[in-house]
Formats: sequence, structure tokens, C-alpha cells
Amino acid sequence: MNALPDDIRRRVENHPCYSEEAHHHFARMHAAVAPACNIQCHYCNRKYDCANESRPGVVSELLTPEQAVKKTLAVAAAIPQLSVLGIAGPGDPLANPERTFTTFRLLAEKAPDIKLCVSTNGLALPEHVEELARHNIDHVTITINCIDPDVGEQIYPWIFWKHKRIRGRAAAEILIEQQQKGLEMLVAKGILVKINSVMIPGVNDEHLKEVSKLVKAKGAFLHNVMPLIAEPEHGTFYGVMGQRSPTPAELKALQDACEGDMAMMRHCRQCRADAVGLLGEDRGAEFTLEKVEAMELTDEFLAEALVRRIALREKVAAEREAKKARAHAPQPLTSVITFHRPSKSAPAGRPASAGRPVLMAVAAKGGLIAEHFGHAREFLVYEVTGEGAKLVGLRKTELYCSGGDTCGEAVDVLGNTIQALAGCEVVLCAKIGFEPWGRLEAAGIQPNGEHPMEEIEPACVAVWHEMLKAGKLDAAAPERKCA
Repeated sequence: MNALPDDIRRRVENHPCYSEEAHHHFARMHAAVAPACNIQCHYCNRKYDCANESRPGVVSELLTPEQAVKKTLAVAAAIPQLSVLGIAGPGDPLANPERTFTTFRLLAEKAPDIKLCVSTNGLALPEHVEELARHNIDHVTITINCIDPDVGEQIYPWIFWKHKRIRGRAAAEILIEQQQKGLEMLVAKGILVKINSVMIPGVNDEHLKEVSKLVKAKGAFLHNVMPLIAEPEHGTFYGVMGQRSPTPAELKALQDACEGDMAMMRHCRQCRADAVGLLGEDRGAEFTLEKVEAMELTDEFLAEALVRRIALREKVAAEREAKKARAHAPQPLTSVITFHRPSKSAPAGRPASAGRPVLMAVAAKGGLIAEHFGHAREFLVYEVTGEGAKLVGLRKTELYCSGGDTCGEAVDVLGNTIQALAGCEVVLCAKIGFEPWGRLEAAGIQPNGEHPMEEIEPACVAVWHEMLKAGKLDAAAPERKCA
């Protein structure tokens, strides 16, 4: 992600959805209190009682505001990393204003340290900006997929506006106008705005470059371009009609093209509307309505939980300062010589930084290379040069190892994982077994287990320099073989 201005960085430093660094340390919770939606999107199918899907619009339990607040307090007591409560569905929060703002009001009274945020399609946004400001909500996400009504009518079959259902291009015109008006009003109030956009190949993929330019010009500070989820089993219009999702390479190319205009979010997990925990994990099953209702949350208990949350935030702040100090500390002379020695095959006099970028997949936990390859459900992907490592995406995978003797045997889970890592030349993890090591190598992906529990970025850069020294960075990236 491009560097954020210091004033914005301070406001989002503990928000896992707005700060790339924070997502390693802090958790979020989505309260499913908003069932109604005022638009229909071709990529959306809102489902209830669906515990096995991880995508926006899906929840297992719909909550009242009172239930949502009790659940949030229970989660905050059990997960001191919790820093944010967001309302993102399963419909649109601002199509359910009474439920949404009652939840925020009640929680602010009980746990004022937890940030509040909203994710909206923007249709009803202008009429609620004043109330958002009154509730001290300083983070709002708007999903904007187009600024051209001709593109919009391919994405939105209808909107519900002023007690009428409106279809086609007219519907898209109204939605776009309301989104842009709401964005301008939020920025005028000093509220931080992130833009979500769904990349739909052949529909809005090229158009999103124009979207990014416009929303930046109007004051949005972060753009999250997400891939379309279009598996037929989800029952969406796009899924049933065979609309494909973008490949990881296509998504990265579009994000790179937009990044010149504004900071890009690369760590989004496209979470459920009732997600609980750190990004990349879902602990919702621990906090079902039945379990939460049985809990006794006394004032003394909640006060102790607040103390734990504050202590954790102070610890993370101290760790961040220590990390900054390490990054700015002078390097030992031996390290400098090793890191900048030209490779044997490099032309004489060429600086070490001239090697090409390399994509590396990392099995990460808490900002460290701390996950066993077989236990990883996702890999963070970094683009690495001699100057540093930049997060450029993530690849979700199935769990290869469940701890028994038949890891990955029911289906070729390992083969699917290797396919998901297309384009990556290296995989860094805490540990890896003999079989996956061999199959990764055969597929042209080099496993690396030599940096367990190390910070991701410096470890990736160290591996890059090893590749440079070995003469592996002079040619184009090798073509990856089939698994």
C-alpha cells in the first residue's frame, strides 16, 4: 500500500480493514443487524444460516441491536485484539437506519474504546451523513463499481428509491449520483472514506481505473479493488450465467494500474457480514446467540476486559516503535557487503537492486512467518525487490493438513494450493513436509523454511538477495509447471 499521510495513518493504525499493518495485530467484528437492502447487485445473494461460506452478504444469525451489543462485549472480553465493530449487512446498514444507529448508540455507551464503522452501497448515504457524524463514526466504506450508468445497468438490475423500484440505466444514474454526493459530504465532515470496487471481467475492469481517479479527486483515501466471487453454487446471477472471476494476475494488474492514483488496499478478505476475529480467521462459532445469551457480563468483568484491551494496544504500539527503530538502525558492514555483492552472472558494475521483482507467498500469522505450510488457509503475496517487500495480494487455499495420516488425500488439496500460488516463485513458511516440498519444486515454486518466526518483509528481502547472489534474477520469471 502507498504510504499514507501521518494524520490519516494515526487515525487508522488500529483498524484492521483500513491499515495493512494493523491487520496483523487487531481484530474486527461485523454485527449482522441490517437485513434489508435497497439495491440488487448481480454478484450478491444474501444468505442466512450459512456457516460454511465466507463472502459478503452471508450470515448465520440475524441480531437485534441489543443482541449485537451483548455479542460485541462478549467478543471484546474474549478477544482483546478487537478494535472495531462494523455493520456491513447482510443488507445495507443505511437501508436499516434505526437498527444500525441503535446498535452504535448502545455500544458507545458500553465500550467507547471500540471504533465504529459502516459499509454501504451509498444509495441512502447523503440523508444519513449528519447522523454518522453525530455518532462519532469516522470510517465509512462505500462500494462504488462504476461512474458510468451504461456500465452500472450491467451490474445493478434495480434499486428501491423513494418507495419505488427503478430499473435499468435510470437506476444506475440515481445510485451513482447518490454515491458521489455522499462521498463529498463525508469528506467535508472529515470522515475517512474507503472505496470498495468489485472487479468484473468484461464489465467494469478497465472502467475501474476511471473510478479510482475520480474518487481520489473527491477525497477518498483508500481504494479496495476486490475480485468478483462467481461460483455457481452461491446462486448469484453472475454465477448462474457463467460470468468468470478475474485471475490473480488480472487483479494485481488492475490494482497496480489504479495505485498510481491512490493508495490501494491489498489485504481484504471479503469477509462475511457476521465475521469475528482477526482478518483471515472466523471465530463466529464461538459466539453464537445461544452461547452469548448464556453469558453473564458484569460491570466488573467488562472493566477488566477494557484494561486488557488497552494493555494490548500499548504493547502493539511499543512493538511498532521497536520495529521502526530496527528498520532505521545502521546495517553492519558485513551485511551491506553481502546484500549488495553482484551475482556471478550479473554484468560487471551492475548494482544489486537491478534484479527483477519476485512474487513470494508467505504463510503468515501476526506479521511473522509463523504458519506451517499444511496449516495455512491463505498465503499473503509480496512483490519483493532489493529495496523492500510490498504486499500485493493474498491467495486463499484449503487446509492441506488436518493432523491425521491422510492429509490432502480425499481430493488433491495440495495440487489446488499449488494452482492458487500461480505466479509465485517462492513460498516462505515456518515448516513444510517432504511431499509438498517436492511437488512445489516440481511446479517451479521454491519452498523456504529458513525464516520461521521472523518478520515478513526483511525475511523476504533476504531471500531475494540470496536469489540475486545465485544468479536467479537476471532472466524473466521462469514459467511455472503444472502441479
